[in-house]
Formats: sequence, structure tokens, C-alpha cells
Amino acid sequence: MATLPAFFKKNEEGAGAPRGRDAATRTNRMRAVRDPFQLRALPHEHLFLYNKRIDNSRLVREADPKSRGACWSAIGAASVLAVLLTSASAPSVATTIAGYKLEALRIEERRLLEEHRGLDLQEAELLSPARLDRLAQQNNLVAPSSGQVFHLEGKPQGAVAMAK
Repeated sequence: MATLPAFFKKNEEGAGAPRGRDAATRTNRMRAVRDPFQLRALPHEHLFLYNKRIDNSRLVREADPKSRGACWSAIGAASVLAVLLTSASAPSVATTIAGYKLEALRIEERRLLEEHRGLDLQEAELLSPARLDRLAQQNNLVAPSSGQVFHLEGKPQGAVAMAK
């Protein structure tokens, strides 16, 4: 399919040539030799644009009451949309935050259990009979002899003290 300028060029050649010639003489025409370094024309190269300065400093814009209402309705619609999106995403955000808190509590529980195990071990070491005997010998503490022990006689089992 030929482009429109090529179509017009072909029709102009046909209109200028006499109809009596045959096809052989029409194709034998010599073409003009074109400069191989010449660039083809750019589209819309024949157009020229000018910049004209316009001074609008004396113009005063009129207030449009309808535009103010449209602005407030757009602000209201955006606010409603923001509230809806926030309320729709709030449960998933709360679930995520609760998951983080739960994991932090699990980590704290593990740490406290480790600390509790350490304290139990330390208590067992401090209360071991071998250590207590060693400390008693260092402080010159000895087991009492049988004459040094006095057993206190308590009230009979059936008697209970009464508060008055």
C-alpha cells in the first residue's frame, strides 16, 4: 500500500504525460541523481512557532461558590474512604501486632525459665549438706552433745490456746 504523498506524486506524473505513450518510454525516464549525504525533510518542518508574552497581571479571578462545595465534598469523600480503609485493615494490623507481642512474651518466658533453672541450681549448691558442713567447720560450729539439747514439754495434744 502506498502512502498518500507517493499516491499524489504518481498521479501528477500520469496527468502531465501524454496518454499516447507506451509503458516502455515512461519507465526509461532518467531520474535526477540525489545527493547521498542530504537528509530527508522532517515532518512539519515548514511550521514555525513563535512565543508571545501575555501579561495577565491585571486579571482578577472571580470566586466560584460551586467550586468550594465541590472541594468540600471531595475532602469528605476522601475522609470517608480513608476511614473505611482504616477500619477494614485494622483487624489484620491488630492481629499482626498481637502476634509480635505473643512472640515477645514467649521469648521472655524462655528467658525467665532459664533464669529460674539457674536460680534453682544456685539454691541447690548453697543448701547442699557438704557445703553447710564445710561452712560449719570454718566458723567453728559443731553438732551439740546430748547433754546440751533440751526438749521443751508442750501442752497436751488436745489443748488449744484460745484468744479472748
